[in-house]
Amino acid sequence: MRVVGRSGSRYDILVVDDQEPMRLLLAQILAQELKVEVTLAGTCEKALRLADEKVFDLILLDLLMPGIGGFEVLKRIRAGSANKSTPVIVVSVLGASIMDEDEIVSLGRATALGANAVVSKPFTRAALMTAVREQLRINDSQSQH
Repeated sequence: MRVVGRSGSRYDILVVDDQEPMRLLLAQILAQELKVEVTLAGTCEKALRLADEKVFDLILLDLLMPGIGGFEVLKRIRAGSANKSTPVIVVSVLGASIMDEDEIVSLGRATALGANAVVSKPFTRAALMTAVREQLRINDSQSQH
């Protein structure tokens, strides 16, 4: 499924989350805030297939997903997909402000595997868009060189 934001699209963003309400919420926020085309993936396998077929400007990735899981998706994207240098924002409950040791280790693992930023669920619209705009701005400035 694709969602097109305000007056056409300037950015292509892939949203990967196994929960449909979350995918749709993220797509809605992005479409309201940016000139964007959002592609939705509800499975790890679909996310990898899409990441091999098309270069996105940004990927929003949940970590806790059935199947191979978000960590493996991130690892495979960074290992050699068409999106190996695309910014990835992890959007996960693992980023919650009250974390146990396992969650801290998991977030460190996500960063080690190549995540550019983490947005904790539940998130605020402002926190999400700050991270998104920051990563898009960094990506824009790198592509201009």
